[in-house]
Amino acid sequence: MFLSVDHIVVAARTLAEGVAWCESTLGITPGPGGKHAFMGTHNRVFSIASARFPRTHLEIIAIDPAALAPARTRWFDLDDPAMQAALERGPQLIHWVARCDDVQAAVLAMLADDIDRGEVLQAERLTTHGALRWRISVRADDRRLFDGALPTLIQWGDVHPADGMPDSGVSLERVTLAGLPQAVEDLLPATVAIDRDRHAAPISVVLQTPAGAIDLALLDPVSAGCRAASR
Repeated sequence: MFLSVDHIVVAARTLAEGVAWCESTLGITPGPGGKHAFMGTHNRVFSIASARFPRTHLEIIAIDPAALAPARTRWFDLDDPAMQAALERGPQLIHWVARCDDVQAAVLAMLADDIDRGEVLQAERLTTHGALRWRISVRADDRRLFDGALPTLIQWGDVHPADGMPDSGVSLERVTLAGLPQAVEDLLPATVAIDRDRHAAPISVVLQTPAGAIDLALLDPVSAGCRAASR
Protein backbone atom coordinates (compact mmCIF):
# COMPACT_ATOMS: atom_id res chain seq x y z
CA MET A 1 0.00 0.00 0.00
CA PHE A 2 1.38 3.39 -1.02
CA LEU A 3 0.13 6.73 0.34
CA SER A 4 1.10 10.19 -0.88
CA VAL A 5 -0.09 13.72 -0.15
CA ASP A 6 -2.95 14.44 -2.55
CA HIS A 7 -4.36 17.74 -1.35
CA ILE A 8 -4.54 20.19 1.50
CA VAL A 9 -7.99 21.33 2.71
CA VAL A 10 -8.80 24.90 3.73
CA ALA A 11 -12.41 25.48 4.83
CA ALA A 12 -14.27 28.78 4.63
CA ARG A 13 -17.63 30.09 5.78
CA THR A 14 -18.37 31.01 2.15
CA LEU A 15 -16.45 30.29 -1.01
CA ALA A 16 -16.11 34.03 -1.65
CA GLU A 17 -14.37 34.42 1.73
CA GLY A 18 -12.09 31.53 0.81
CA VAL A 19 -11.11 33.20 -2.46
CA ALA A 20 -10.43 36.51 -0.69
CA TRP A 21 -8.28 34.68 1.89
CA CYS A 22 -6.30 33.01 -0.89
CA GLU A 23 -5.69 36.30 -2.65
CA SER A 24 -4.61 38.16 0.49
CA THR A 25 -2.63 35.34 2.13
CA LEU A 26 -1.08 33.46 -0.79
CA GLY A 27 -1.10 36.20 -3.41
CA ILE A 28 -3.01 34.28 -6.09
CA THR A 29 -6.59 33.77 -7.22
CA PRO A 30 -7.59 30.08 -6.95
CA GLY A 31 -8.63 28.17 -10.01
CA PRO A 32 -12.14 26.90 -10.70
CA GLY A 33 -13.64 23.99 -8.83
CA GLY A 34 -17.09 22.45 -8.74
CA LYS A 35 -19.98 21.18 -6.65
CA HIS A 36 -20.32 18.04 -4.51
CA ALA A 37 -24.07 17.49 -4.76
CA PHE A 38 -24.23 14.58 -2.30
CA MET A 39 -22.44 16.64 0.36
CA GLY A 40 -23.93 20.07 -0.35
CA THR A 41 -20.49 21.67 -0.71
CA HIS A 42 -18.52 23.40 -3.43
CA ASN A 43 -14.85 24.26 -3.89
CA ARG A 44 -12.07 26.10 -5.68
CA VAL A 45 -8.76 24.35 -6.35
CA PHE A 46 -5.27 25.11 -7.57
CA SER A 47 -1.99 23.29 -8.00
CA ILE A 48 0.64 23.35 -5.26
CA ALA A 49 2.70 20.59 -6.89
CA SER A 50 6.44 20.48 -6.28
CA ALA A 51 9.26 18.02 -6.88
CA ARG A 52 8.77 16.62 -3.38
CA PHE A 53 4.96 16.62 -3.63
CA PRO A 54 3.94 15.92 -7.24
CA ARG A 55 0.27 16.04 -8.35
CA THR A 56 -0.69 17.94 -5.22
CA HIS A 57 -3.28 20.70 -4.96
CA LEU A 58 -5.00 22.91 -2.41
CA GLU A 59 -8.77 22.81 -2.01
CA ILE A 60 -10.82 25.68 -0.60
CA ILE A 61 -14.16 24.20 0.43
CA ALA A 62 -17.39 25.69 1.80
CA ILE A 63 -21.04 24.78 2.26
CA ASP A 64 -22.91 25.53 -0.95
CA PRO A 65 -25.89 27.78 -0.06
CA ALA A 66 -27.58 26.93 -3.36
CA ALA A 67 -27.47 23.17 -2.78
CA LEU A 68 -30.14 21.01 -1.22
CA ALA A 69 -29.35 19.92 2.32
CA PRO A 70 -27.61 16.53 2.11
CA ALA A 71 -29.11 13.39 3.62
CA ARG A 72 -26.04 13.06 5.84
CA THR A 73 -23.72 15.36 7.75
CA ARG A 74 -21.19 17.09 5.52
CA TRP A 75 -17.59 15.90 5.39
CA PHE A 76 -14.67 17.50 7.22
CA ASP A 77 -16.85 18.52 10.21
CA LEU A 78 -18.42 21.35 8.21
CA ASP A 79 -21.75 20.90 10.01
CA ASP A 80 -20.15 20.94 13.46
CA PRO A 81 -21.09 24.10 15.44
CA ALA A 82 -17.53 24.48 16.71
CA MET A 83 -16.16 24.35 13.17
CA GLN A 84 -18.74 26.86 11.96
CA ALA A 85 -17.86 29.19 14.84
CA ALA A 86 -14.19 28.94 13.88
CA LEU A 87 -14.95 29.76 10.26
CA GLU A 88 -16.75 32.90 11.37
CA ARG A 89 -13.26 34.13 12.28
CA GLY A 90 -11.95 33.40 8.80
CA PRO A 91 -10.89 30.53 6.52
CA GLN A 92 -8.98 27.74 8.24
CA LEU A 93 -6.53 25.00 7.38
CA ILE A 94 -8.45 21.96 8.65
CA HIS A 95 -7.30 18.75 7.01
CA TRP A 96 -5.35 16.87 4.36
CA VAL A 97 -6.15 14.03 1.98
CA ALA A 98 -3.87 11.11 1.13
CA ARG A 99 -3.86 9.50 -2.30
CA CYS A 100 -3.60 5.73 -2.59
CA ASP A 101 -3.81 3.07 -5.27
CA ASP A 102 -6.28 0.95 -3.29
CA VAL A 103 -8.43 2.98 -0.90
CA GLN A 104 -10.25 -0.08 0.43
CA ALA A 105 -6.96 -1.72 1.41
CA ALA A 106 -5.82 1.47 3.13
CA VAL A 107 -9.07 1.69 5.11
CA LEU A 108 -8.70 -1.94 6.21
CA ALA A 109 -5.07 -1.38 7.22
CA MET A 110 -6.15 1.41 9.56
CA LEU A 111 -9.11 -0.59 10.82
CA ALA A 112 -6.70 -3.38 11.79
CA ASP A 113 -5.23 -0.88 14.25
CA ASP A 114 -8.71 0.08 15.56
CA ILE A 115 -8.86 3.32 13.58
CA ASP A 116 -12.16 3.61 11.73
CA ARG A 117 -11.51 5.78 8.67
CA GLY A 118 -15.06 5.03 7.48
CA GLU A 119 -16.68 3.46 4.47
CA VAL A 120 -15.53 3.96 0.90
CA LEU A 121 -17.92 6.06 -1.18
CA GLN A 122 -18.01 6.73 -4.91
CA ALA A 123 -18.04 10.47 -5.64
CA GLU A 124 -17.85 12.83 -8.59
CA ARG A 125 -18.08 16.47 -9.58
CA LEU A 126 -18.45 18.14 -12.94
CA THR A 127 -15.69 20.31 -14.40
CA THR A 128 -15.34 22.22 -17.64
CA HIS A 129 -13.39 19.22 -18.96
CA GLY A 130 -15.96 16.60 -17.90
CA ALA A 131 -16.66 14.61 -14.77
CA LEU A 132 -14.04 13.85 -12.14
CA ARG A 133 -14.63 10.57 -10.35
CA TRP A 134 -13.02 9.17 -7.23
CA ARG A 135 -13.45 6.80 -4.29
CA ILE A 136 -13.08 8.34 -0.85
CA SER A 137 -13.18 7.24 2.78
CA VAL A 138 -15.98 8.94 4.73
CA ARG A 139 -17.07 8.12 8.27
CA ALA A 140 -20.79 7.96 9.05
CA ASP A 141 -20.33 10.90 11.43
CA ASP A 142 -18.01 12.65 8.91
CA ARG A 143 -15.42 13.41 11.62
CA ARG A 144 -11.83 14.09 10.60
CA LEU A 145 -10.24 12.43 13.71
CA PHE A 146 -7.01 13.37 15.52
CA ASP A 147 -7.83 17.07 15.07
CA GLY A 148 -7.67 16.68 11.30
CA ALA A 149 -4.19 15.14 11.21
CA LEU A 150 -5.51 11.70 10.24
CA PRO A 151 -5.90 11.88 6.46
CA THR A 152 -9.01 11.17 4.50
CA LEU A 153 -8.10 8.52 1.91
CA ILE A 154 -8.79 8.97 -1.80
CA GLN A 155 -8.38 6.90 -4.95
CA TRP A 156 -8.88 8.78 -8.21
CA GLY A 157 -10.44 7.34 -11.34
CA ASP A 158 -8.94 7.71 -14.81
CA VAL A 159 -8.30 11.45 -14.40
CA HIS A 160 -6.42 13.22 -11.64
CA PRO A 161 -7.46 16.89 -11.25
CA ALA A 162 -3.91 18.19 -10.73
CA ASP A 163 -2.88 16.96 -14.18
CA GLY A 164 -5.01 19.66 -15.79
CA MET A 165 -4.09 22.49 -13.42
CA PRO A 166 -1.67 25.21 -14.55
CA ASP A 167 1.26 26.26 -12.38
CA SER A 168 -0.22 28.57 -9.75
CA GLY A 169 3.01 30.09 -8.49
CA VAL A 170 2.42 28.38 -5.13
CA SER A 171 4.14 25.11 -4.23
CA LEU A 172 4.06 22.75 -1.27
CA GLU A 173 7.33 22.65 0.63
CA ARG A 174 6.58 20.77 3.85
CA VAL A 175 3.80 18.91 5.68
CA THR A 176 4.24 18.19 9.39
CA LEU A 177 1.81 16.21 11.53
CA ALA A 178 1.52 15.67 15.27
CA GLY A 179 -0.60 13.61 17.65
CA LEU A 180 -1.05 10.52 15.51
CA PRO A 181 -0.60 6.97 16.86
CA GLN A 182 2.47 5.04 15.77
CA ALA A 183 0.34 2.66 13.71
CA VAL A 184 -0.80 5.53 11.50
CA GLU A 185 2.66 7.08 11.31
CA ASP A 186 3.93 3.78 9.89
CA LEU A 187 1.49 4.10 6.97
CA LEU A 188 2.31 7.71 6.10
CA PRO A 189 4.44 8.74 3.11
CA ALA A 190 8.10 9.44 3.82
CA THR A 191 7.62 13.02 2.58
CA VAL A 192 5.46 13.82 5.64
CA ALA A 193 7.34 14.93 8.76
CA ILE A 194 6.29 13.99 12.29
CA ASP A 195 6.52 16.38 15.25
CA ARG A 196 6.46 14.56 18.60
CA ASP A 197 6.09 17.71 20.69
CA ARG A 198 2.75 17.28 22.44
CA HIS A 199 2.14 21.01 22.08
CA ALA A 200 2.71 21.00 18.32
CA ALA A 201 -0.01 21.91 15.85
CA PRO A 202 -1.83 18.82 14.50
CA ILE A 203 -1.03 19.96 10.95
CA SER A 204 1.52 22.44 9.67
CA VAL A 205 1.83 23.16 5.95
CA VAL A 206 4.58 25.32 4.48
CA LEU A 207 3.82 26.84 1.07
CA GLN A 208 6.21 28.74 -1.15
CA THR A 209 4.25 31.69 -2.57
CA PRO A 210 4.94 34.83 -4.61
CA ALA A 211 5.21 36.64 -1.26
CA GLY A 212 7.66 34.11 0.19
CA ALA A 213 7.25 31.09 2.46
CA ILE A 214 4.00 30.88 4.40
CA ASP A 215 3.29 28.40 7.20
CA LEU A 216 -0.37 27.49 7.63
CA ALA A 217 -0.79 25.73 10.95
CA LEU A 218 -3.82 24.14 12.56
CA LEU A 219 -3.42 25.48 16.07
CA ASP A 220 -6.33 23.65 17.74
CA PRO A 221 -9.05 21.18 16.66
CA VAL A 222 -11.15 23.82 14.88
CA SER A 223 -9.06 26.93 14.28
CA ALA A 224 -5.89 27.72 12.40
CA GLY A 225 -3.25 30.40 12.23
CA CYS A 226 -0.94 31.75 9.58
CA ARG A 227 2.58 32.94 10.25
CA ALA A 228 5.75 33.55 8.29
CA ALA A 229 7.67 30.31 7.91
CA SER A 230 11.03 30.04 9.63
CA ARG A 231 13.76 29.28 7.12
